[in-house]
Amino acid sequence: MESTGTVLRELRGAQKSAKGVSLYSRYVNRPAGRVFAAAAYRLGMTPNQVTLVSAAFTFAAVAAVALVRPGWGSAVLVYLGLAVGFALDSADGQLARLTGRGGPDGEWLDHVVDCAKMILVHTAVLISFHRYFGLGSDAWLLLPLGFLFVAVLTFCAGLLREQLGKAAARSAPSGGAPAGPVSRVRAVALLPADYGVFCLVFLLLGDETAFRTGYAVLAAVHALFLVAFLAKWFRELRALRAD
Repeated sequence: MESTGTVLRELRGAQKSAKGVSLYSRYVNRPAGRVFAAAAYRLGMTPNQVTLVSAAFTFAAVAAVALVRPGWGSAVLVYLGLAVGFALDSADGQLARLTGRGGPDGEWLDHVVDCAKMILVHTAVLISFHRYFGLGSDAWLLLPLGFLFVAVLTFCAGLLREQLGKAAARSAPSGGAPAGPVSRVRAVALLPADYGVFCLVFLLLGDETAFRTGYAVLAAVHALFLVAFLAKWFRELRALRAD
């Protein structure tokens, strides 16, 4: 079997494009995913098995948010569970590209897990708010519900945009336009919308006010990104129709 160093080099050569990827995913999550993918390859794991391990880490962390009274110790454990789950979410695709064992079933499973974690993490925050936080007003319970709406709509609209774009590219005689250059400014601008940055807010769980404030700020930022993304995706799809 190939050495770990050789596998890591092959994984670097099989990376997806960095276009439209934030700095966190490019320089933190993808490299961490490479290490996990190399380890999974050495262990003989399949991409789908890595996806399920990713789900186990993520869902364990989410369950802790809902069921464990917030504190600094639990905050660190929740963050680590979410961050490792996110890195493994990158590792399954990297392993699939390395081994050629990817397929529609793996892509479907990956999207199902992504959708489930998106719904559950905000539901867990809602439960934690209700059970453990001194909110002062029940209106605070609308915050995780609103964040959940924004997250799910962004996920579904983005996924649909991707699939419709692929269908249009397949039907286009020219095969579509080449990808543009990777923008460092765009990579920085996308940081607040990155799931890895969202995971960082759970490090504040030890302080109710700090966590509520950080969570609320991210919710507002994600809502603004949603408006911008919807307008951008609509324009892109209308341009495809015109072509």
